[in-house]
Amino acid sequence: MDPYQFTKMVGLSTGEKHFIWGGIAQDLRSDGRQRLHYRPISVETGVIPQANGSARVRIGATDVIASIKAELGKPSMHQPGKGKISIFVDCSPTAAPMFEGRGGEELSTELAVALQRCLLGGKSGAGAGIDLSSLIVTEGKICWDLYIDGLVVSSDGNLLDALGAAIKAALSNTGIPKVNVDLGPSPDDQPEVNVSDEEFLQFDTSGVPVIVTLTKVGRHYIVDATSDEESQMSSAVSVSVNRHGHICGLTKRGGAGLDPSVIMDMISVGKHVSEQLITVLDSEISAAEASATD
Repeated sequence: MDPYQFTKMVGLSTGEKHFIWGGIAQDLRSDGRQRLHYRPISVETGVIPQANGSARVRIGATDVIASIKAELGKPSMHQPGKGKISIFVDCSPTAAPMFEGRGGEELSTELAVALQRCLLGGKSGAGAGIDLSSLIVTEGKICWDLYIDGLVVSSDGNLLDALGAAIKAALSNTGIPKVNVDLGPSPDDQPEVNVSDEEFLQFDTSGVPVIVTLTKVGRHYIVDATSDEESQMSSAVSVSVNRHGHICGLTKRGGAGLDPSVIMDMISVGKHVSEQLITVLDSEISAAEASATD
């Protein structure tokens, strides 16, 4: 069972289902939006003081938090010129009844895997939306490991896009401590590391993508689906796109197959919608950072 399909447990009457389908077909959804419009988006940054960076994003009634913790580590032998990023997601049982027990655990895992694909590219790191080479302190010896934790506080659909937005906002809020390294006279010497408590380098988020999920209901697809709308979906495609229009990752869910031409059209629509989403997020993040410094 696709963990995202726990939304199928939403108890809708036949009339409510017809209302959702009919509204989407006529490009007038239950809450008055058109098919390709998002709900109101708000961003708060610096919500977890002990983290290196954090942000809270609300999209309609969906509410998520992302926090970033940076720790010094050692690059892998296979990628000596890159740092490492791990992504974890926790679906709080208080966010929705279906998150209790295994339901929440399976969905948490699925969301973490999807975020990994959308933000970090394939296993090789090809197409990664986050530049892992920027996390290197000394090639082959010292790097920054970033631990990204996402928390679902309240769920009303479109969790992947919301978590992606929260991670982007949290990264923009992240300060990486400045590091001075003394390598010593011999290459085999253990380097001496001095981590500053006062100087921080701002994480460059210019290439970090946004995630746009297109949810297919009937013959049409919509963005920013609510839980009720997700309960009626046949399939969904999530595409991560950066501000240059480059696709950084792609993931599909739902049992129904999609014709390649439909997928290509969904990607094209996703790229178009991403431009609007990036503009809104940039504005919200700037406003959040400005209010935090006041």
